[in-house]
Amino acid sequence: MKLLQTIKSKLIAAAIALWAWLKLKAVQWKMRERAIGLWERAKAFYARMGVKWRGTKAYAKLMAMEPLQRRMTVMLCGVFLLLGLIFAFNQFKSFMIKHFISGMGLPPATVSTMVVATSEWQPKLTSVGNIRAFRGVDLSTEIGGLVQVVPVKSGQDVKEGDLLIKLNDASDVAQLNSLKAMADLAKVINERDKLQLAIQAISKNVFDTSKADAQSKQAQVEAQTALVAKKNLKAPFSGRVGIVSINPGQFVNPGDKLITLQTLDPIFVDFTLPQGNAEQIQVGQEVVVTTDAFKDASFTGKITAISPKVDTNTRNIQIEAQLANPEKKVLPGMFANVNIKLGAEVKLLTLPQTAVTYNPYGSTVFIAKPTGKKDKQGKPALEAQQVFVTTGATRGDQVAILKGINEGDTVVTSGQLKLKNGTPLIVNNKVQPANSPDPKPQE
Repeated sequence: MKLLQTIKSKLIAAAIALWAWLKLKAVQWKMRERAIGLWERAKAFYARMGVKWRGTKAYAKLMAMEPLQRRMTVMLCGVFLLLGLIFAFNQFKSFMIKHFISGMGLPPATVSTMVVATSEWQPKLTSVGNIRAFRGVDLSTEIGGLVQVVPVKSGQDVKEGDLLIKLNDASDVAQLNSLKAMADLAKVINERDKLQLAIQAISKNVFDTSKADAQSKQAQVEAQTALVAKKNLKAPFSGRVGIVSINPGQFVNPGDKLITLQTLDPIFVDFTLPQGNAEQIQVGQEVVVTTDAFKDASFTGKITAISPKVDTNTRNIQIEAQLANPEKKVLPGMFANVNIKLGAEVKLLTLPQTAVTYNPYGSTVFIAKPTGKKDKQGKPALEAQQVFVTTGATRGDQVAILKGINEGDTVVTSGQLKLKNGTPLIVNNKVQPANSPDPKPQE
C-alpha cells in the first residue's frame, strides 16, 4: 500500500509539474495570441468563401429547390465528400507507408564468408566394393562317415595337401588290401599264362581271359584306393582354416560343410563403376583401398580384370582388383572403399558444399560485393550478389567450382538462404562450416 501511495503521489507531482511547464511555455511562445489570430483568419476565409458561394449559379439552383429536396441534396453532397476524404486518406496512408519502407532499404543479414582459393586435387574415381579371397571354399566330403582325426586347429595356416579331417577308413583299407592280394594273384596267373602261351601249352582264349581278369582286379584296387582317399579331407590349396567345429567321433553326411579354407595373400576386391567411366579404367591401373576396420591404413593394388559386359539392370561394369595382404589384416567379406587415381594432380577452385545452393535451374552462390561505402564501424560495406556456377567433383566437405567465380572472390558460406541481390551483409566468421577434404566422423 505504501508503494502504491508513493507512486500515486509521484505521478500527481509529475502531472502538476508538466501542467506548470506547459502554462509557462504557452506564455513564452504566445500560444494564446497565435491561436486567436489563427481563428480570426479562419473566420475571414470562411466568410469570403461564403460570399463567393452565394454568388454562384449552384447556390441559386439550390435555394430554388423545395426545402426537403434541398436538405437531401446537401446531405448527399456531404456523404460523397466524406467518402472522398476517407478514400484520399487511405491512399495517402498507403503512399506514405510504401515511401517509408522503400526509404529504409533491406535489413542486413549476418553471414559467414571465405575467400576463394585454389587447391590441388587428385582426379580419381570412387566406388565401394567387397573383399573376396584369392581362393576360398567351404570344404565337404563326397561320402559320409565317422570322424576319426581332426589334426588342424581354428585359424591355422595350412599348405596344399595337408590333412584336414580323416574319417574312419578301417574297413575300406581292409577291403583295399584284399583287392590288392587278388590283383597280385591275377597278375601272377596272367604272367604264367603268357609263358605257357609262348610254348602253345594253352590257347589264346585262356590267356586273354587271365589278362582281362588281372586288369579288372587292378581297376578294383584303384577304385578302392580312391574310396579310401575320399575318407581323408586334404587342403586343395594353401590358406587359412576357419573355425573348426568338427570333433572326433562325429558322424558327417555327404555334402555337409565341414570347414572353410581361405587364401588371404593376395586378396581380391570386387567393385563396380558406371558405364560412363569405361574409357577411364584399364587393367593394371593402380587402386587404393580403405576399410572401416582399419581407418588409418590403406592397401594398394592393381586392376586385374574388367568384365566384358555391362549389367543391363544397373548399367555398371564389374571390376576386379588384386591387393597385397602380407599381414593378412583384410578379410573376405569386408566392405571396402575403392579409389582409382586418374593422372596427375590439378588445381581447382573449391568451396564448402554448404556454400552452394542447388536448384532445378542451376547452382548458385552469393558473393560479398563491396558497395564503395562505409558502415557504422568504418569498415567497407558489403552487399550480396547472386551468381550462377558450374560445379564439378566433390571431395569430403568440398566441391570443385569449374565456372562462375574467380580466385580471390569473397563467397558467403552460410546464411545464404535469407539473402537476395542487394541485401546488406554483416560478416561474422566465428563459426565456419565444415571444409575438410577428408572428414572424419566425430566420436
